[in-house]
Amino acid sequence: MRRRNRAAPPAPLPQRDGVDPVRLRLPEDPDGTWPTVRDHLLARYAGAVGGGRVEEMLRDGRFVGESGPVAGDEPYTNGRYLWFHRDFAVEERVPFDIGIVHRDEHVVIADKPHFLATVPRGSHVKETALARLRRDLDLPALQPAHRLDRLTAGLVLFVVRPGDRGAYQTLFRDRQVKKEYEAIAPYDPAVALPRTVRSRIVKERGVLAAMEEPGEPNSETRVELLTEREGLGRYRLVPATGRTHQLRVHMSGLGLPILNDPLFPVVLPEGPEDFSRPLQLLARVLEFTDPVTKEQRRFESRRGLAQWPRSTHS
Repeated sequence: MRRRNRAAPPAPLPQRDGVDPVRLRLPEDPDGTWPTVRDHLLARYAGAVGGGRVEEMLRDGRFVGESGPVAGDEPYTNGRYLWFHRDFAVEERVPFDIGIVHRDEHVVIADKPHFLATVPRGSHVKETALARLRRDLDLPALQPAHRLDRLTAGLVLFVVRPGDRGAYQTLFRDRQVKKEYEAIAPYDPAVALPRTVRSRIVKERGVLAAMEEPGEPNSETRVELLTEREGLGRYRLVPATGRTHQLRVHMSGLGLPILNDPLFPVVLPEGPEDFSRPLQLLARVLEFTDPVTKEQRRFESRRGLAQWPRSTHS
């Protein structure tokens, strides 16, 4: 009979700058490859940070178990939980504030700026919406119910209490949240709108841009033209699914790539962040029945898209 894994205990380390400690569960070692904790940590992390750094972290007591700091010569025990804080690299600050559209005892509806990742990932750790909100609102248990692409601005729902998170995540998983986006892209009268775009989108690990391929559609977006001016259009995009880069892929596929998109239709070389040229895509509306309060909720972003031409009429 297979033994059920026990739930992970709470972290013995506090957050640092709004970021949780890394949790590590020591894996099975049937061949006795790692006699001590040090042996495993060196095998796991020396390639990334160097063996000297792992040894230094052990000496400083930065690897912690449920009962306190872990010594490197402790016998290896599979299934044991360890925690540590990663070394934070210097990150360029995203020079825009996060708006708060709504806050109550259950949720925070944040109005995320362009360029700010939703959660720590890769090189973006402290400069993320989650880390900032935890610090600024003094809500260390805050968690997102969904994610918004780093380059996209607009509404993100965060859950205040861990026990409520599953209910709000289920809303997004089961497509019970109506989401509306706004985008600025070229205007082409030859593209008949409104229309519903369906296609098969795949995103391969290590490849920056998602792509469309033949096969059963797994994505759907309603595209509507709101208005046009000076060769540009303002579009309402209503996704029925949530594939990676879906809106950007579908607009590019129509020949209407969203302004300042560094991936579609062509992947541009990576370089310094240009905060003056944000992707012209905004998560404008979230609408749903609150699974906890049962209230009907509708929230709208207070942000705008900067590159829509101003009217010449007063």
